[in-house]
Amino acid sequence: MTRRAPRLSSRRVPGASASSPCTAPAVGGRGGALPSESPSRRRVGLPFTPPGSGAEEAARRARGPMGWRRAGRSHAPWSASGAGRGRRSGKAIMKKPRTAVRSRHRKQASRQEGREKRVLSSSQVKPPTPNGLARRQEEVVLQASVSPYHLFRGTAEVRAFRENLLRWYDREKRDLPWRRRAEGEVDLDRRAYAVWVSEVMLQQTQVATVIDYYTRWMQKWPTLQDLASASLEGVNQLWAGLGYYSRGRRLHEGARKVVEELGGHVPRTAETLQQLLPGVGRYTAGAIASIAFGQATGVVDGNVVRVLCRVRAIGADSSSALVSQHLWSLAQQLVDPTRPGDLNQAAMELGATVCTPQHPRCSQCPVRSLCRAHQRVEREQLLASRSLPGSPDVEECGECRPQPSPALSGTCSGSLIPIYPTTWLSLCRAGPWPALWAWHLSSPGLRGTWGSLFPAPGSGQCRLCAPPSEPWDPTLGVTNFPRKASRKPPREECSATCVLEQPRAVGGPRILLVQRPNSGLLAGLWEFPSVTTEPSGQRQRQALLRELQRWAGPLPATRLRHLGQVVHTFSHIKLTYEVYGLALEGETPVTTAPPGARWLTREEFHTAAVSTAMKKVFRVYEGRRPGACKVSLLALSQPSFSRPESMGFQ
Repeated sequence: MTRRAPRLSSRRVPGASASSPCTAPAVGGRGGALPSESPSRRRVGLPFTPPGSGAEEAARRARGPMGWRRAGRSHAPWSASGAGRGRRSGKAIMKKPRTAVRSRHRKQASRQEGREKRVLSSSQVKPPTPNGLARRQEEVVLQASVSPYHLFRGTAEVRAFRENLLRWYDREKRDLPWRRRAEGEVDLDRRAYAVWVSEVMLQQTQVATVIDYYTRWMQKWPTLQDLASASLEGVNQLWAGLGYYSRGRRLHEGARKVVEELGGHVPRTAETLQQLLPGVGRYTAGAIASIAFGQATGVVDGNVVRVLCRVRAIGADSSSALVSQHLWSLAQQLVDPTRPGDLNQAAMELGATVCTPQHPRCSQCPVRSLCRAHQRVEREQLLASRSLPGSPDVEECGECRPQPSPALSGTCSGSLIPIYPTTWLSLCRAGPWPALWAWHLSSPGLRGTWGSLFPAPGSGQCRLCAPPSEPWDPTLGVTNFPRKASRKPPREECSATCVLEQPRAVGGPRILLVQRPNSGLLAGLWEFPSVTTEPSGQRQRQALLRELQRWAGPLPATRLRHLGQVVHTFSHIKLTYEVYGLALEGETPVTTAPPGARWLTREEFHTAAVSTAMKKVFRVYEGRRPGACKVSLLALSQPSFSRPESMGFQ
């Protein structure tokens, strides 16, 4: 007869009642307790505590809601069952307990599924992809591995944060046009549109700059239907000077999609907003859903990042995936279910007016009593003044404090240890589990996969604290947080551009503009004829002259003059414009232009859809024309460009 392979088995533990059996899987194929496990401990299924560890009483206190006595099936490697007592008798004994265990497991699975759904809804992820399960497990793991120092203690602390912040916001909030329009609008779609436009404009742009653009925009296109019927040329023309021009184009595309495909109704949730509307990311979707529709969803923008990093002393790179995910989790935890839009706006308002990047006004902060960065500053001041003996009682991150190894001290401050890939045991932060930690570190397949997520306690590897290479700077105070990552410098490019003018054209002097391609940098905007070339040399002039002749026909090459230089930095490009000028003095005025080109008056140029860089170029040209000395002084005072002294209008 072929010998059967060992398998996991479960049996009723002698001495346990039938109503609450205590079962455990056999480890290693055969049953039996660990060598040093006492018979009495094997009967009740308690976790193994090494003899002489001095942790018997702590182990007894650690049981209760989490005790192994109440667990239906233990996944702990030390709680192995004894040898089987025969297949027939084992089945007879386990018939009723298995039913109870399966029922309890179904309830636990249902509760876990509900928890995962709540985590997913708070993270606002899109529908699961083939690797969606792995991503959800990673989110749960990362959240559970965070030190309590970087979390809010509980509902009382969260409630205090909400109440203090909302009370301050009701008293100190700024009077802004988009807030007035959203608060006074009854129609949900019109309210969402008002919020949508403001949030898109405010991305990477200061409030003072946006106010005028927003007012003119809403006067011209007060509804989604009005914007959908507008031309892209008109949108670019109004957006000119605001920067990040793709925002206006995508806003126009989104309005057309709502009107043409969604029946004129804006999606009502953050998830559907992000999925259905072009250019709407996680932040914009959350802002629209919370402010316009009252959905209890958090938002994280630059101001909120700064506030949360200081309140919870998060010193790691705020642009990293781990920190970003943790900040979104905190924002979701803090959002007020009754006033979600006001809470989100209050957090952004706090970061913009009080918790500023360089000069925060901590004395006016409504949540300074909950701010760990402020507490750190006060502690440093007390230590520096030496007014009190010893160190003040200020909480620190437990993961960063030097602590004895858990294998030596018999304690473990970890909060979550993986046993099987889909099973997690939540343990006390002060429980005597040296054997568990040692088993975790030595288990094949788990050491490499989860070791980086669960560093040894006190090892100085907290992934939310500042790295040891960037110690606390007492001169910076709370502005130690957040830490800014080193940004990659923008790549440098050079372009030659020419202002081609007809001084004696019918109706006044006219200048030539050409339209950029519909994709890429400054898509669809108008500019002076330009070519990307080498920084200097004769080839630059020849390439630019060929480009001019392509649009305007034969030109007198000898009149092409170099006027100066303009340096303009986009988000990822530092572009240097070599500015040339050419005036068609004696030639017959040209009244028509080929497709993609226009002859415009100066007044038309200032209202056209041109970028800020082209306006700088035109100022250089205006300043170098004969008889324009005053304008020249104005142009030379601009800090964004420089003019070589040897170049001039000849």
